Amino acid sequence: MRPGCLALLLAIVAATACGKTGPPVAPETRLPQPVADVGAVVEDGGVVLTWTNPIRRVDNTLLRDLRAARVYRSEDDGWGEPRAALLRRGRIAGWDEVKAIDLQPGGAPARTPRDQRLEDREGLTPGRRYSYVVLTEDAQGRVSSPSPRVSVTLIEAPEPPRGLTAVAGEREVRLAWESPPRLADGSPVPGPLTYEVLRGTAPQTPGQAVTPTAIEATTFVDQSVENDRTYHYAVRALRRDADTLARGAPTASVEATPRDMTPPAPPAGLVAIPAGDSVRLSWRANPDADVATYVVYRARAGAAFAQVGSTPSAQTVYVDSGVAPGTYRYAVTALDAGVRPNESARSNVVTVTLPARGK
Repeated sequence: MRPGCLALLLAIVAATACGKTGPPVAPETRLPQPVADVGAVVEDGGVVLTWTNPIRRVDNTLLRDLRAARVYRSEDDGWGEPRAALLRRGRIAGWDEVKAIDLQPGGAPARTPRDQRLEDREGLTPGRRYSYVVLTEDAQGRVSSPSPRVSVTLIEAPEPPRGLTAVAGEREVRLAWESPPRLADGSPVPGPLTYEVLRGTAPQTPGQAVTPTAIEATTFVDQSVENDRTYHYAVRALRRDADTLARGAPTASVEATPRDMTPPAPPAGLVAIPAGDSVRLSWRANPDADVATYVVYRARAGAAFAQVGSTPSAQTVYVDSGVAPGTYRYAVTALDAGVRPNESARSNVVTVTLPARGK
């Protein structure tokens, strides 16, 4: 091959190769982002951990193949700083791996759960301090940096509060309870407690907290409820000691059904026109949006009112037929659409006289 042709060929090969090769990507930028929000509370004699799984890599690209989360634990007597969490060859040196969570069970790609929860109960000793970190790993085996370390001391939680009551009102439920006098091991409560109110829609289902943060009071008014719907409530006590939060068992649930307790305004403008053995009644429509029914009452002179009929809210005329001769008083009330309807006061009272037949 001529020297000029060889040089040209080498130049073409070099240019083609350069077109296919980009700048190298640093391996650490492809790692999953570290978990950032590990929380830990003491509950039922163990430690409950919660965190949010990452959805992006360190370079902020989407992480679509998160495969596992691994939880590490270190134990000490509580003096000084806990052991540092140093990553070596994909593990935390000197820490125990307590759980490896498969985020792609069966090996099939699936949407990775964001909110993660783990209960650690094995090999724990009351009074000892336990520290935790979480690692995540993608399908290529790339391991994230350790999460921030979280530490708790295994302290006793309070007993459930006592005497929980729930009183329903209109779009609200008022709760009250008594503080527990002892911890779960029978020892006296050593300091102030706070409380968490749980609410569910069935007695067997776990309730969700309706108190945004723990409260110090032993009363709570839940105003995020709907009328004519039954709610089930429980309360648990929380004890804090230094950086450790211990959550007690909840009370037995109590139920309450808020309801509309405000009656509609009374109908107005009632007019009665007698004709033969009938009386035609009419009135002005009630402006309240929740009126469902009008109820018509009749009374002989000196007697109490008794219901003689009703009409739907769209109808403001009623004909009382087959009425015997005599003098009568009439009134109308409005009922709302509640499961247990509220009835308004009576309208203005009108009096009519039906003469005897043939007179």
